[in-house]
Amino acid sequence: MAFSTIVSSPVCFHTQNQTHNFPLSNNKPRINKPLITQTKALPPLSTATDVSAITTTFDSTTLAVLGGGSIAALAAILSIADPEKRRQLQAEEVGGGDKEVVREYFNSTGFQRWKKIYGETDDVNKVQLDIRLGHSKTVENVMKILTEDRSLEGVTVCDAGCGTGCLSIPLAKQGAIVYSSDISAAMVSEAEKQAKEELLGGSSDGSSVVPVLPKFTVSDLESLDGKYDTVVCLDVLIHYPQSKADGMIAHLASLAEKRLILSFAPKTYYYDILKRIGELFPGPSKATRAYLHREADIERALQKAGWKVNKKGFTNTQFYFANLIEAVPA
Repeated sequence: MAFSTIVSSPVCFHTQNQTHNFPLSNNKPRINKPLITQTKALPPLSTATDVSAITTTFDSTTLAVLGGGSIAALAAILSIADPEKRRQLQAEEVGGGDKEVVREYFNSTGFQRWKKIYGETDDVNKVQLDIRLGHSKTVENVMKILTEDRSLEGVTVCDAGCGTGCLSIPLAKQGAIVYSSDISAAMVSEAEKQAKEELLGGSSDGSSVVPVLPKFTVSDLESLDGKYDTVVCLDVLIHYPQSKADGMIAHLASLAEKRLILSFAPKTYYYDILKRIGELFPGPSKATRAYLHREADIERALQKAGWKVNKKGFTNTQFYFANLIEAVPA
């Protein structure tokens, strides 16, 4: 989930009474290598930034950077803006609600935009490059959680909402048996293409592990079935309001046997105001709703499903932030 803050914060994971900073790996393939520093609090609002310079690059998961008096001024006119009406019209165009809009978006303009962001091309602007870095941090720290205490060889993992394969491919390289799905057929096709290039291309990173090509399917989260050692769902809950997210978390938990890993955009007063301000700047890419979630609500949903939080962390760069939670059966 890409939101705006003014300074970068580190990635830090907590388990019980201990805090773990995970050093980033030196592997080049798909993960950028940001520097981890000591934990800092969320930054305060900054001085105003020129919104016109960046709003044209934003979609439903990115926001304009505004601070200080600018937020106060624009917050005063939020009540006269009607982003919901814009989304309603967009939903009517594709003949459905949130799910249909998301599917249509990530099969068209959204696919082109996020394929570029998730990829390695230099054809990205500063904001998109920063979002790529933030998402890479999240992926890399998921890999650290999954590999810190055991090998992934033969472990079954469901990558729910796989996008272009940013997580599925590193998982397969570690020997995991990966089941990858996404609501977008375009995303799944691209993920399968990249997986074949990286896993079956004959190149070797020196590992003795023989990777198995992930099994890719086009599916929404609700339709997923089966049983897996681990279920991972990154940056997808942003498309679900809390009322639906509760049921989705319960469903994902029912598929996992040992651990469930989720990332989501945290709902705080600060980020909620920035999100609402960002909605004042309409554009053809803002077709999907962006839902923020309180950490307490996510934990409550997990507890209701019979799971408990084992580790939690927070990743943010200038334009990306996400909470990361690992849960295990209670």
